Amino acid sequence: MKRSRLRWGLIAAVSAGAGFTAAIGTKAFTQLVDSTLPDARGIASFHRPGTITLLSSRGQVIQKLGPATRDKLKPGEMPLLVQQAFIAAEDRRFYDHDGIDVWGIARAIVTNVRQGSVREGASTITQQLARTVFLSQDRTITRKLKEAALALKLERQLSKQQILEQYLNYVYLGSGAYGVADAAWIYFSKTPDQLNLPEAALIAGLPPAPSIYSPLVNPDLALKQRAVVLDRMKQEGFITAGEAAQALNTPLNLQPATPKYFNSAAPFFTSWVAQELPKLVTQEQLEVGGLKVRTSLNLNWQTKAREVIRKNAPYDTEGAMVSIEPGTGLVRVLVGGKDFSQSQFNRATQALRSPGSTFKIFPYAAAIDRGVKPEDIFIDKPRCWSGYCPKNFGAKYFGKVSLADALKNSLNTVAVQLQDKVGFDAIIETANGFDIGTKRPLGRYYPMAIGAYEQTILDMASAYAGVANRGIFVPPTPFEEIRGPEDELIWNRRADGERGRKALDSDVADAMNWMLQRVVSGGTGIAAKLDDRAVAGKTGTSEGARDLWFIGSVPQLTTAVWFGYDNNRETKSNSGEAAWAWKQFMLQVVDEVPPQAFPKKPKLKRPFRPPGRASRRRAKVPYKGYEYQPGSFYPGPQQPAEPAPPRNWLSRPDNDAAPNPLPQALPQPAPQPQALPNAPNPVEGRRNWLKPQIQRR
Repeated sequence: MKRSRLRWGLIAAVSAGAGFTAAIGTKAFTQLVDSTLPDARGIASFHRPGTITLLSSRGQVIQKLGPATRDKLKPGEMPLLVQQAFIAAEDRRFYDHDGIDVWGIARAIVTNVRQGSVREGASTITQQLARTVFLSQDRTITRKLKEAALALKLERQLSKQQILEQYLNYVYLGSGAYGVADAAWIYFSKTPDQLNLPEAALIAGLPPAPSIYSPLVNPDLALKQRAVVLDRMKQEGFITAGEAAQALNTPLNLQPATPKYFNSAAPFFTSWVAQELPKLVTQEQLEVGGLKVRTSLNLNWQTKAREVIRKNAPYDTEGAMVSIEPGTGLVRVLVGGKDFSQSQFNRATQALRSPGSTFKIFPYAAAIDRGVKPEDIFIDKPRCWSGYCPKNFGAKYFGKVSLADALKNSLNTVAVQLQDKVGFDAIIETANGFDIGTKRPLGRYYPMAIGAYEQTILDMASAYAGVANRGIFVPPTPFEEIRGPEDELIWNRRADGERGRKALDSDVADAMNWMLQRVVSGGTGIAAKLDDRAVAGKTGTSEGARDLWFIGSVPQLTTAVWFGYDNNRETKSNSGEAAWAWKQFMLQVVDEVPPQAFPKKPKLKRPFRPPGRASRRRAKVPYKGYEYQPGSFYPGPQQPAEPAPPRNWLSRPDNDAAPNPLPQALPQPAPQPQALPNAPNPVEGRRNWLKPQIQRR
């Protein structure tokens, strides 16, 4: 008997010891695992790292891209109806489990097997919150184990109410909505406390597939998912059968609204930034997010440029404007249309348009580079090249004319003569130096000289900026610097950006800038003339006046203006409209750009090099170009612009009726373009750019 008691006593002691040891071991294991996991108590200060904040050059917030939680409710503010809807939809045993619902997993398996598809999930609200805040969305065993461990830790460190409220603040609910507050606004233009039963049920049904169930994308699927949530709410006793039936028969009654803080202050510019950003940062950095991108945009100038395009587009044409710092390539302004809300097509970066006579800088620069001088005389008269017979505006010909005067008056026949004189390859090489023709090759056809090949407004503005920068081409960029989630520097233009390359010798560029100044001071670009400084620029008009251009530079800033129709129909106007719009923009920003002169006309002594002779190769060495001192370009608050002069400036018409854009290869010579028709009679209240004596030319 004693031996038996002793034996059972020993067994009890051993068992107790084993149990104690197991308990100690479990606790130790739990502590060990916990030590490798984030502290859940910091979840209240969580901000989605996927957010990308775009700043102007002066630090103003332009837009937030990505999964930015825009509105979060404070503790105790989440409506009970919303809480009940999400518990019924996502986690009916939320208040009964410790982060992982074993019964829920079993129920989901049975339901999905019976239905023959995945109809019910097994992740608890706690697991979803852990995944959203701390983990990736990868469907791996490792991630699932971490998710489970984090869910258990969340349950130990936070109350159920804290977990639920944080989840409802962060869960993605489709159509750019992150959290209930965002969803209530985006779908119904309401705050969460204003949501009724059918609205709350609809939002609660979105988490399983937010992009699919979004009522803005698939309203029928959204209604079916709402019905599922209402049925579950009835089963859980949150609502009565009558309330469920009434809500079930309620239409969607959507009142969509743009997410708060979602709109861009410069949508055309930021859409371009979004396209360019992946070229500088990795996909992982984009996914992790938390990036702050200081862009090149002058937000004040952007606002003024948008208004200038809207007010000055002739008739009902569209318009675009791009402003670039020649020495840095920084894009200070980019307007891609009159109204982004009406059309998101970015005409500054996406539209391919015939550049008309703005393209003439390339045959002229190629000619000067190969020994032709601005004083050289050409014969301006009707002439054909292999069946191509360009005409000047109004069929007016000057006879003997200097190269400089030919550009001043935009004579088409002289431009084609230059092409014939120096060869196609010389012009193509010159254009390629400014990235014109590198993406879309230029063909060896005579209409090329007067702008037959389509280009973007951004590309042409960049080329002119390179000429203004004395032949040093710096590719355009919208970025100053990029910083990571911890404010660490990821990319900086001064250290990591392109420094530029020599596209033209400085004396060639100086000669071009001298001739382009004469275009504005007394030629086709006179409507862009500024009283306090020289402007180097060129007008451009495609055949039928389908495209109206002016690209003008002061040494510190190059700005391109374009007007035209998206369907390429005739504008019944002229490039003087673009030159005038350019001036209206510059008058508003000129106080922030100190007067600076272009270099004087150079003395050119290089001998003429005919086609076939090897061109001088320019070393492609990094260009250590000039930089503006901090604050010099933006000295302070802008002073009010001086009143605009009367709007009846003389604008001499282009002689640049470029033919319709050519395909990349033509089986036969291009057809003869028609001369530009006389300008239409002025419309009441509009500027008459073409005076009678000029029209007769």
